[in-house]
Amino acid sequence: MEAERGWEEMDMDCLVNIFGRLGLEDLTLGVPFVCKTWCAAAVDPLCWRTLNLRDMDFMPWSNFAKSFVSLYSLPRFSFSGFLKFCVARSHGGAVDLEFPPLLSASSDDLLYIANECPRLQRVVLPNILSEDEPHLPEIFAKWKDLEWLEMATKPSSFLEVVTQISASCKNFVGLSMSGSIKKRDAMAIVELLPQLKCLCLNKSYLPKEELLIILSGCKNLERLSVKDCVGFELDVEVMNRGKGVGVFEREGSKLFDEFGYETDECDPLYVHVI
Repeated sequence: MEAERGWEEMDMDCLVNIFGRLGLEDLTLGVPFVCKTWCAAAVDPLCWRTLNLRDMDFMPWSNFAKSFVSLYSLPRFSFSGFLKFCVARSHGGAVDLEFPPLLSASSDDLLYIANECPRLQRVVLPNILSEDEPHLPEIFAKWKDLEWLEMATKPSSFLEVVTQISASCKNFVGLSMSGSIKKRDAMAIVELLPQLKCLCLNKSYLPKEELLIILSGCKNLERLSVKDCVGFELDVEVMNRGKGVGVFEREGSKLFDEFGYETDECDPLYVHVI
């Protein structure tokens, strides 16, 4: 008889463990519509601790959007609506959130998540609209457990963001972003994020002086990635300063780019497309 038992009779804890490893598309469009038992397991908050939206297609004409609207009897699809759907399923227990890279995150969406998901430990953000950047410090103040932050580009409010992270996020150890790294940015990273273990500045404008500040000041760095950067070349001084970092990735970086940039000011449009 045991051999004839169906999947729907599996212990609920086992089903939750399995479904928690699935992507959000399966959790929304597939599993809940198999049977009542699977539906009950699929809505368990433990299945929604990781909200990985990175590889999903949220265009209104996409197969996912059209299927979601149909299955849940909605008048239309919106990214903000789906985000709230996922957050509600998590019951505030989400610890990992990745936005899709091609969508801009509004301050309303971010503030909603900050209020409803205060336990986030890892956040991957897309581009932030310039008018929404002033809200970032307020948002990070709510994520006390934040350990890792990835931003598509360095926000204009970067100094305020780092100051807030330093004050609120005592377990913060990882930062990834791309942009024009100035001396004040490098100093803020060194002085305000002393426990930083991983720093990724790939595809940034990073002059040698700023790189040396980071290499000398970030005493706990285990990994530094500055691949495909413009502003420094690998010389003896950089190599010697980098010996204290466990993993120092710098492939593809060069002093000048093909347009001949050599100042500490870099065209921000260039930074985004290299």
